[in-house]
Amino acid sequence: MAASTALSRNAWVCAVLLLLFLVTSVSALIEGLYCGTQSCYDVLGVSRDAGKGEIGRAYRQLARRFHPDKYQPGVAEESRESAHEKFLLIATAYETLKDEESRKDYDYMLDHPEEYYSHYYTYYRRRLAPKVDVRIVILVTVLAISLFQYYSWWSSYREAISYLMTVPKYRIQATELAKQQGLLNRNKEKGKNRRSKEEIREEEEQIIRDIIKNKIDIKGGYQKPNVSDILICKIILFPYHLCVYVAWHCSWFYRFFLRREEYGEPEKLYLIRRYMKMSQAQFDSLESNQIEEFLHKELWIKDKCEVYREEQEEEMKLKMATDPRWKRYRRWMKTEGPGRLTFADD
Repeated sequence: MAASTALSRNAWVCAVLLLLFLVTSVSALIEGLYCGTQSCYDVLGVSRDAGKGEIGRAYRQLARRFHPDKYQPGVAEESRESAHEKFLLIATAYETLKDEESRKDYDYMLDHPEEYYSHYYTYYRRRLAPKVDVRIVILVTVLAISLFQYYSWWSSYREAISYLMTVPKYRIQATELAKQQGLLNRNKEKGKNRRSKEEIREEEEQIIRDIIKNKIDIKGGYQKPNVSDILICKIILFPYHLCVYVAWHCSWFYRFFLRREEYGEPEKLYLIRRYMKMSQAQFDSLESNQIEEFLHKELWIKDKCEVYREEQEEEMKLKMATDPRWKRYRRWMKTEGPGRLTFADD
């Protein structure tokens, strides 16, 4: 009994001594954080109540004295290497105290030395955090991408219109429409209002260009750009499109799975596009007669669509096997290949 009492007494004594050791070993100044085991206030020679102006003056005085480019060692002063280390410590103290948030964290560390790990987290979070707001960077990046996207689309559209202006088929049709509308009727101009041939030709070219813009149906990558298609508009309208998407699928499930309604033409075209694995832009670029063929063959039925796709693949393979151009291409790939630079006769 006495032995157990003595053992418990010794355990309590060890616990108290360990607690006293831990309490006395906790220091407000931590090696590796801020100014290390020295106080940033003592490094600059100011008190904790000092203002920004006093801290700035103390830093400039010490910097003029210990800066590596201006330091002049005396007889009893530090060497150039120790002065350089002193200057780095002074700069660290100034960077810590000149910022209100950083100074607030440093004063909290001095007043609460027991929160050891919290001080480490606060210090490295502030040092490693980006100096610029990430949200601003993302917004500027999205705006830049959107502007570049819109500009590139307009460039492609203008290139397509310029190319169509050189195609005789479209140019003749546009000229005929302009004549029917009375836009190319050349009246004799007299006096001061008389224009040169170059001005008349430029006006006619602009009329033909405008008719081609209004009448031609350009699809795909060269179609006329739409503001709602750029990235920033898609991001802004994403909640709306998400709600429309969910509502559309709920309506589809209710109409065609629960009520067993018959498919209309829009629904049939949607199923055909999905079974053909085509995007909306690819499907819109198809000719009207091809879409009518899809509807005539009832390709909204999955089995018929798969049979049609297999037939198309077999037809393409047969065409590639019998077409002389494909034969020349396969022979060229077998004998020479794309890695060889030669002059071709055709």
